[in-house]
Amino acid sequence: MAISTAVGSARERVARICASDTDSRTLRSLLLEAIGRVVPSDAYVWVLTDPETEVGSSPLAAVPCLDDLSRLIRLRYLTALNRWTTLTASPVARLAAATDGQLSRSLVWRQLLHRFDVSDVASVAFRDRYGCWAFLELWRTGGSTFAHGEAAFLAEIASPVTTALRQSQARTFVGPASRGPRLAGPLVLQLSPDLDVLRRTPGTLEPLRLLVPRDDPGPAVPAGVFNVGAQLLAVEAGVDAHPPTARVHLAGGLWLTLRAARLEEALPPSRRDIAVTIEESTPTERISVFTRSSGFSDRETELVGHLVAGSDTREVAERMNLSVHTVQDHLKSAFAKTGTRSRRTLLSRALGS
Repeated sequence: MAISTAVGSARERVARICASDTDSRTLRSLLLEAIGRVVPSDAYVWVLTDPETEVGSSPLAAVPCLDDLSRLIRLRYLTALNRWTTLTASPVARLAAATDGQLSRSLVWRQLLHRFDVSDVASVAFRDRYGCWAFLELWRTGGSTFAHGEAAFLAEIASPVTTALRQSQARTFVGPASRGPRLAGPLVLQLSPDLDVLRRTPGTLEPLRLLVPRDDPGPAVPAGVFNVGAQLLAVEAGVDAHPPTARVHLAGGLWLTLRAARLEEALPPSRRDIAVTIEESTPTERISVFTRSSGFSDRETELVGHLVAGSDTREVAERMNLSVHTVQDHLKSAFAKTGTRSRRTLLSRALGS
């Protein structure tokens, strides 16, 4: 098959997958297969991110260092070069090109990836006006590098894939929150400065197994725990300023919020252990992801906030300095974007009630 034909076929395949109503994990798996037809790789890491903090939460990965996952995450967050948070002018960057072939300029390559003969990494950030929804990294080994044309293909599909990823998150709000396992209170894990798990609060392990079942050989700890911990290190190192917190969807509309902070000890800050808390997201935290993933305008987001507070149409109009008719138009638009027909259903999805 000619290269142009292969690219056209892959482009059409990506468009069909993006148009499907599937969950984020299946979506990424199907897209990886389609992308691999024209941009093959030897390993990959595709991580969903909190749209506001850009901190990773739910990875899909096939890399040769899963047994050293926490170290990989820590080094990637501390590596400023081609960091997904910096890919704003262009969504795609290539490690070999960015370093002029001097891969040792990358901290994560210098301290880990070189051990696996990685010779190039293509990084893609999936970002739109509503936030950053994921980042993808494709690895090549054995001296192979990514060509300009391959990077161009990844850049071309970044926009439709971003929309599909955002919409897959929006679908998690359809229906009431799960009636399955719920958290009775916050779970706490204590990590070392190198992100090794040291301790857990009593009763933490079983809820985590119920809430976050794993089907890979990685540690029995949600990857989001290491991500927020690594983000804390990145903030302290001046690599990135986003707060070390991430919201992650589990199942049935249930969202959790993970946060990382240093423990107070009589030690220098960099040597203090890290506490990561896991608890159900608050209504405010849920609403933010709900409105962003649904593609709400600023006015529509403001409208939802007033409705949650219990305001009726006339009160909303007064507070937003709009006519009642305009408020109704904003409400109809919110209904259309979420596939709802009533305020009750709209608020039920936003609040998980």
